[in-house]
Amino acid sequence: MSQPIEFHFKKPEDSPGYLLGQLTMLWQRKQKRVLDPLDLTHTQFALLCALAWLSRESDTVTQVDIANQSNADRMMVSKVLRTLEEKKFITRHEHPTDTRAKTIKLTSEGETVLQQAIVSVENADLDFFHQLNTDLTVFNATMVDLIEANAKEA
Repeated sequence: MSQPIEFHFKKPEDSPGYLLGQLTMLWQRKQKRVLDPLDLTHTQFALLCALAWLSRESDTVTQVDIANQSNADRMMVSKVLRTLEEKKFITRHEHPTDTRAKTIKLTSEGETVLQQAIVSVENADLDFFHQLNTDLTVFNATMVDLIEANAKEA
């Protein structure tokens, strides 16, 4: 007869990883409901947002810049950007100084869909996290701390 499996946490609700996983799945479902009508996945939306943020500071945003901004895998970013290009939401052009890189830009169609997506996602987020009320600032600051502490290991 095998030994019973030992858990550090006495019940699932004591495990922060379990709770984060549950919360993430529920949040992703809500995001999917608002992004599906715009023909965007959440990953596509996140990369378009990263591009929009970075484009405020530079005219030569690259795939690597987008991957770094979004803490995403470079190969995955490459595949998603190809899909966004097929949808005519972005363009990719030769970089003016780096022959290995391409500059990524939002198209006018991409800007339009991104603006619609931002409104939908922000409203969905406010609805999803409304129970936190004023604690949302503390919650966000805690998430930023966790991201910064763990991004080095990624």
